[in-house]
Amino acid sequence: MTERAETSTENDPLLAGEADTRRTADSSDRAYHTIRKLLVEFTLKPGERINEVQLSRSLGVSRTPIREALNRLASEGFVSLTPNRGFFVRSLSTEGLLDLYELRSIIECAAFKLMCERAEDSEIDRLQQYWEAIVDGYRDQAPDIILAEDEGFHLLIAELSGNPELVGQLASINARIRFIRRIQIEHPSHDKAQVTSHSAIVAAAVKRDAENGMKLLREHIEMTVSATQQALKDALLKVFAPGNGADLKRRRKARDA
Repeated sequence: MTERAETSTENDPLLAGEADTRRTADSSDRAYHTIRKLLVEFTLKPGERINEVQLSRSLGVSRTPIREALNRLASEGFVSLTPNRGFFVRSLSTEGLLDLYELRSIIECAAFKLMCERAEDSEIDRLQQYWEAIVDGYRDQAPDIILAEDEGFHLLIAELSGNPELVGQLASINARIRFIRRIQIEHPSHDKAQVTSHSAIVAAAVKRDAENGMKLLREHIEMTVSATQQALKDALLKVFAPGNGADLKRRRKARDA
């Protein structure tokens, strides 16, 4: 009778390596969600240098998953990486914001026009089905879900244009404004009329009405800009209002370190 050899991570280096990789991935994912929550709730202040050692101790994980989480957040625009200095929380500023939204409007309008000209009927149906699948509960979702679904809607229009460069450019802009848009979506000024706006854009796409669709997109983006500017002003007041002097001193100290 042949005895069955028991395999375990202790005596199999390959399995042990796989287990370590899974543990690191789980720790990195947990660190990502925890740090992201600290950012959107302003527990970590705009402009503040992020202390990786302190985060590692607080979360009970090594610095490797912390660094992986921060790199992921940097790619999403929530933090920035300064060479030889480390990671910093993104500053709240309207500087360059109008330029980015202007570029976004140009790209999205061009994508919509090309979609109307090039897309198959089945592809237009994809846009309609995407929106119909989320429209009923769209208003009541958590801000992160609203943001992801909204980005998905606009990126799908770019994809259906048939021009991958437009998709890449729009994705890049989304990464640069995502942190600020996340603030705007949670702000009371977030306009529920955007639901109607999306529905009207889909209706124009189904009719292949490029002119009306581009007009709706421009108005939609302009509405977002106005709401974002107000949300940023309120966020700055909230973070750096009188009484939060200790936070401001701490931010300056971290910045100058």
